[in-house]
Amino acid sequence: MFIQQLYTGCLSEAAYYVESDGEAAIIDPMRDFEEYIEIADNRKAVIRYIFETHFHADFVSGHIDLSKATGAQIIFGPNTETNFAIHKANDGELFKLGKITIEVLHTPGHTIESSCYLVRDESNRPHAVFTGDTLFVGDVGRPDLSSGNLSSEQLAAMMYMSLRDKIMKLPDDVIVYPAHGAGSSCGRNIGPDTYSTIGEEKKHNYALQPQSPEEFIKAITSGLNAPPQYFSINAKINKEGYDSLNLVLEQGLKQLSINEFKKLAAQPDMIILDTRNQVVFTEGFVPDSISIGLNGRFAEWAGSLLPFDKPIILVTEKGREKESVIRLARVGFDKMQGYLEGGFEAWKDAKEIYDMVINVEPDELAMDIPYDDHLVILDVRRVTEFADGHIKGAFNLPLSEMNDVTRLATLEEHQNIYVYCGAGYRSVVASSLLKRQGIHNIHNVSGGWNKIREQSKIEFTKENSVLN
Repeated sequence: MFIQQLYTGCLSEAAYYVESDGEAAIIDPMRDFEEYIEIADNRKAVIRYIFETHFHADFVSGHIDLSKATGAQIIFGPNTETNFAIHKANDGELFKLGKITIEVLHTPGHTIESSCYLVRDESNRPHAVFTGDTLFVGDVGRPDLSSGNLSSEQLAAMMYMSLRDKIMKLPDDVIVYPAHGAGSSCGRNIGPDTYSTIGEEKKHNYALQPQSPEEFIKAITSGLNAPPQYFSINAKINKEGYDSLNLVLEQGLKQLSINEFKKLAAQPDMIILDTRNQVVFTEGFVPDSISIGLNGRFAEWAGSLLPFDKPIILVTEKGREKESVIRLARVGFDKMQGYLEGGFEAWKDAKEIYDMVINVEPDELAMDIPYDDHLVILDVRRVTEFADGHIKGAFNLPLSEMNDVTRLATLEEHQNIYVYCGAGYRSVVASSLLKRQGIHNIHNVSGGWNKIREQSKIEFTKENSVLN
């Protein structure tokens, strides 16, 4: 038996390759599926099954394209309804894979159809369980992402029973392979490890401790942040189907000359997306570009901030055009129209007009605060981060809410706006969004809160101040 975890860091997502005696299965595949085929080819194995633990909300699964490419059967658990061909498995159904067996454990709670897959070894002993978003390291899946006609509390009650009737009864040495690690919005506080054991989770996971159903329901439904806005879109795509990734790549990887790029950029609904590092972006960019750098949680921020129904043209670092398109496609974008040939350097060399964001150090901000009557400090971190401490007088406008133009209405061009986040990534994204709205007197505070805290001349507080 061979098991390989394939982890995608910017989405905190884990897919799995499972193989026995020349037969393989893929669990929760990403949309860019070629890697699974390469692994199987290199190991001289045939992919027989594609197991989906549930309808994912945070990325578009590769189940349809992978099935077409390999002929592998798509397996979902009970209560699954799709617009494409699947095998809807029964609770307890067994699938032979070479010399091992994969057993379906229906575990509703995160979603109605959520199922885990228990791998039994050659001796039929439980070896590993692929828990999807039912059980994470140190956490469980949130019950408010895809509830259908059920409330979060009703799904949480199902999760309580699923964990106790199906998961906690497994032997302590069974390996737990979840679908997500730390940073994923599919859980509240997922631990840093990407796998565990049933025994370790029984010891340390708050959701598996002795507690009443009422205590459990309160624990997993309280204090949840709003999920990213694109989650419902991705869940729908995974249920209803999508265009082939090859078609998306064909369209998105068109080389656009400067003139072609300018004509597309002039269209009223066109989005110009710059995927270069945020530091490079601030030094010069095509006017009206939105900065979301590939070096951060790119796909998640793109899904949260960009409209899915509008076309996109790209400005990228040379050689990262395909990566940009694929990572957008992972969260459901399929309207990319091409990329600027030669990148921003070609634009600049052609003497085209370009824009910039002024970077300032925290000590410069410290000098301006006492003397500038028009100074506005904008903190674009999450509400919880802001509550832990911020610059006195700063307004909180989380980046996740900046696609709502009405939230920006109180900002005016004559104001001297300083923007900061945790380390500098989100503040550049925010600055580009402000620029796109016609607010140009922007200063990005380099290093963000991490560096601001070192500045003794800036006063900090935990008092609430929100930009309305």
